Amino acid sequence: MQVPSREIQVEFECDQNVVSHGRVEQAVRMVLEGESSSSVHVSVTFVSQDRVRELNQRHLDRSDTTDVIAFALPHPGLLVGDVYVCPAVARRTARETGVSEAEEILRLVVHGTLHVLGYEHPEGAERRRSPMWRVQEAYVRGLCHEGP
Repeated sequence: MQVPSREIQVEFECDQNVVSHGRVEQAVRMVLEGESSSSVHVSVTFVSQDRVRELNQRHLDRSDTTDVIAFALPHPGLLVGDVYVCPAVARRTARETGVSEAEEILRLVVHGTLHVLGYEHPEGAERRRSPMWRVQEAYVRGLCHEGP
């Protein structure tokens, strides 16, 4: 039986002192293990609003600032994923939705990791009723709301 290769890298290009490096790794690992993913390497980078806007424009041809962008780069026998999270947008969303900033950042890490694994969701109101959203929220509950 082959042991899964799950490498997780976390980088901070901007200030983000709400969620530790270890919590980010825990969130990614929880998703990778929960989805029975093997041979996956995921990089999570926290970026500024300017950087996320530039990535959004360059790679997705969208001019707005977004909260998370994820890219999957398949290689033979390996899936490599890059997740970019914007803490400034997460902070704003947390205030608007009444959750902690830490919970919102972990939600975005989970969301991006699910995208790397191939999950998709519709835009608009249907987004929060999609299968991806239900899976995402189950992981977020496990990370943020369930005791040890």
